[in-house]
Amino acid sequence: MKKFTHFLEVFIFGARWLLAPLYLGLVGALALLVYRYGLEFVHLVENINEKDAHVFTLDLLGLLDLVLLGNLILIVLFAGYENFVSKIEVAHNSVDRPHWMGTIDFSGLKIKLIGSLVALSVIELLKDFIDLSNVGTEEVSQGVIWRILIHLTFVASGVLFAVMDWIADNRIIQEKKAGDALRGVGH
Repeated sequence: MKKFTHFLEVFIFGARWLLAPLYLGLVGALALLVYRYGLEFVHLVENINEKDAHVFTLDLLGLLDLVLLGNLILIVLFAGYENFVSKIEVAHNSVDRPHWMGTIDFSGLKIKLIGSLVALSVIELLKDFIDLSNVGTEEVSQGVIWRILIHLTFVASGVLFAVMDWIADNRIIQEKKAGDALRGVGH
């Protein structure tokens, strides 16, 4: 029975490698995003003299949107792979290693994800508001109202995630203090 249990645990532990193709897919998505960014940048340059400031700002915000999306993909790629599959050993001694790499746990990843979603949502709302300045405030569309509600949902979710993590961290600290007090540590 012990051999079977060992085999089962090795098999389950090895199953984490099933996630590796998903992370490779994110690398592919990042490459596609770079291509899309290039197309949008060329479009911005080609039309620089033909557009008013509002349209230029909208196009520029679109580029920022793509950059933030790329950052989000990279965060999920690095933190997810290191948390759930394997450490990225080649990055350990690299001067280019991001300072947060290897330090983001699942909770931190969740907070970074919601923060990125809020940032992306803000850019979309900013685009809407700039676009509305051309149309007039009487013509506020249902889509804008829905985007505002979605943005507020992202913000509220982020705050709730942060509060839940703060509560969990404080509970762990309190449990550690109680355990130390029982053992007579710290006196």
